[in-house]
Amino acid sequence: MAEIKGRLPVADVVGETVQLKKAGTTLKGLCPFHGEKTPSFVVTPVRDTWHCFGCGKHGDIFTFVMERDGLAFPEALAQLAGRAGVELDERTKREDARNARLRDVMESAVAFYHAVLLKSKAGEPALAYLRDRGFTDETIEKHQLGWAPAGWDQLTRQLATKRQVNAGELLEVGLASPRQRGGGVYDRFRERVIFPIRDQNGHAVGLGGRILGKEGEGGVDRGPKYLNSPATPLFDKSRTLYLIDRAKSAIRKTGQAVIVEGYTDALMAHQSGFDNVVASLGTALTPQQVALVTRYAKRIALAYDVDAAGEKAGTFGATALEEVMRQLAPDDSGVELDDVRVVQLPVGKDPDEVVRDNPDEWREVVRTARPIVDHLIDVHARAHDLRTPGGQARFVDAVLPIIRNLPNPVLRDAYLQRVQQVSGVEQRTLLEAMHRRQLRDADPRDGRERFSAAAVVRAADALPVNDILRGISRTEQELLRLVLLVPETHDTVLDGLGPDRLPSQVARELYRAIVLARARDDHGVRPPYVLTAILDGLDEESRALGQALVSRPGPNPRELTDHSLGYEIERLILELDDADWQERAAWNRDAMGEAERDNDREAIDRLSTERRLLNEQRRSLDRRRDQTRLLARQAVVAG
Repeated sequence: MAEIKGRLPVADVVGETVQLKKAGTTLKGLCPFHGEKTPSFVVTPVRDTWHCFGCGKHGDIFTFVMERDGLAFPEALAQLAGRAGVELDERTKREDARNARLRDVMESAVAFYHAVLLKSKAGEPALAYLRDRGFTDETIEKHQLGWAPAGWDQLTRQLATKRQVNAGELLEVGLASPRQRGGGVYDRFRERVIFPIRDQNGHAVGLGGRILGKEGEGGVDRGPKYLNSPATPLFDKSRTLYLIDRAKSAIRKTGQAVIVEGYTDALMAHQSGFDNVVASLGTALTPQQVALVTRYAKRIALAYDVDAAGEKAGTFGATALEEVMRQLAPDDSGVELDDVRVVQLPVGKDPDEVVRDNPDEWREVVRTARPIVDHLIDVHARAHDLRTPGGQARFVDAVLPIIRNLPNPVLRDAYLQRVQQVSGVEQRTLLEAMHRRQLRDADPRDGRERFSAAAVVRAADALPVNDILRGISRTEQELLRLVLLVPETHDTVLDGLGPDRLPSQVARELYRAIVLARARDDHGVRPPYVLTAILDGLDEESRALGQALVSRPGPNPRELTDHSLGYEIERLILELDDADWQERAAWNRDAMGEAERDNDREAIDRLSTERRLLNEQRRSLDRRRDQTRLLARQAVVAG
């Protein structure tokens, strides 16, 4: 990663998007991530960093590309590595080339099915069906909807003749299935309306196919009503959201993603101007889909066909929503469950009907969507007679696991109070019941070894440790090594220092994983801290950094006294705060010089006020530095 930064100066990467102007040792411009008229966006080449003093976002070239393009870290890393001419490894290079070929195959299939729908007699019934559902020709063309004709090998023969696609490639992307007898393949999609599925970058990765009419209509079994592509190197249904490529800008702009179940629900929403809608491909929401959508916004509204009893076919009842909660609670997306809301659709109506027939009603039900926990508490309250002790007990048994799934202790406490209000059961009784259930459900593995640094060191034997560590600052190295090796420091460090405070994106990725796996007395909400498990769940670059940090020669922080640990924590956080202050003060100084040259009194007054605040912060930092020195002397005495 250090090699990529060395070949791609931060000013060059940022300068492609932001018009930068020299300002002393820095460059400045208008922030691309929020609207502003006065430049508050600064690039510092000597540190390989950028910082917006208006919206507070900052980082390195990887962070910038992630923010600008809505990418995850591994994707931004691959993109910048390609530009820099740095091979991450030979296997990755071969996989990239292979996936590019498979995407071409998928695009060819999408084009074929689209042409059949629009330009052949075979596609006329499907075109009439789509128009009858209310879809315009513009929507049909914009989203390249198609029709898979009857016959066993229409697509197979077309792509082999026109695009030299072989049977193995068709099998690999899920466009064909192997014949049971006689060898060869046959088309997977036949006599179905085709909905191309694209990833967040707009690449075709899979297909959804819908039969005309109903399943088993006329005594003919044509398979399930909806048929998706199988899992392929390009397509994983649990990690994909329909129309995410079209919706991501609107999701970022509105600050909320609305998630529906089906293709037609999402398409009708986009046709009606509700562009922040995506579909979860007919499944309950998965943590991977949440991770994808929350690259763009942290608020989620679930506009599923929710049936309180969960008895009606094709609906999501309380059990399904509780499963969504269980999946979301430990997720690393940063989503608070209070920001996951349930849209109450009119009885008997699907989202596409509401959007098509009454857009204002759709807008209102989304606006008034209720937090998922509130919704589930109400569902269970209606299902039990709270006037009786037995009803109260069954209600409490049903809702306590929901409350327990809340990682945020403030939310847990607030919802326990709500359960008390709804049920009439005293809060101390609820706490006792929850504690008793936690003991019953306790994981017998909780007594296992909490982490194994030795295993990580062994895994890192062949790593170029020094090369890896060159990609992050010395302060980041020391801080991350401390929290990796000494879980007892987590409450002190992690409560006071968010991941976004770190300058380097790869350091943030590792730090965020530690935050989410922190060990603390939370009654079993989080699993024990296991270092090897944390690193195994990371992308390759972040995992290599973690291994390099643990393998780095030097004093073992686990051998430090409590006083010495306290000193190290204060010193490292102080260094980060001091670097932030230096950057802010330099920006203020440059901006003040420019305002004085332009005789801009309003800017001079504003910057003077800010300078006074900076001076106060400087004095505060100096006092903290003196206290840290005192702590250091105490640590020496204690040692």
